[in-house]
Amino acid sequence: MQVRLRTQVITFCALGDSALEIKLGSASETGVLERIQVLASALRKETALWIIDILPVYGTVAVFYNPIKMPPGTASPYEFACTWIKALAVKSGVLARRTPTLNKRAKPVEIPVCYDKSLGQDLESVAAKAKLSIEALIKLHTSVTYHVHAVGFAPGFPYLAGLSSKLHTPRLQTPRQKVPAGSVGIGGDHTGVYPFSTPGGWNLIGQTPLTLFDITWDSPALLHVGDQVIFKAISKEEFSIWK
Repeated sequence: MQVRLRTQVITFCALGDSALEIKLGSASETGVLERIQVLASALRKETALWIIDILPVYGTVAVFYNPIKMPPGTASPYEFACTWIKALAVKSGVLARRTPTLNKRAKPVEIPVCYDKSLGQDLESVAAKAKLSIEALIKLHTSVTYHVHAVGFAPGFPYLAGLSSKLHTPRLQTPRQKVPAGSVGIGGDHTGVYPFSTPGGWNLIGQTPLTLFDITWDSPALLHVGDQVIFKAISKEEFSIWK
């Protein structure tokens, strides 16, 4: 189902019998990430009993729902959800001509990273593939303001867009069984940070002492879709003191 309202297009796609995907465009398009955030926020505020979960990722929002909790007599749960969400999208300004205003963080989140061979097992190989010195690699990686386009595969793991094309590196053919918590890696055209020690196949170029996920926080994940991130290089001594 595709609906064009004013100047924006909203597309619905069924994901099985109890979920749907809402697409507002490509995440690289101006304003799409903001619209996705506004729609996800509006869905959460409505607290509709039939909505189980809301997941904003790149240029889409996935909505998981319970058909049994929809109004009695609902013939098609999917059609009901699409119509309800379309009305909410109009009400919240998601489909307006002007990009909705967000209550963003005042400035990008700064993540300190120690770019050292002992903490980034693939630092040298990534630099070699890019035909760069390690110093030049660090300068490139820390000179960009990244945008969080998704959070997964582990709780709090940010997929950061904006990586210089010179640093694009394919994932490892064989993932490691254990990647240290805080490891900063490159996977294809994205960079990211492992909040926990988990298996992983990204190329590791450094490590941060910063905690990215803590279940005791009001909002357990440090980063959310739409946030901006910058990396700051620190020495191994600074890393040790921080730890």
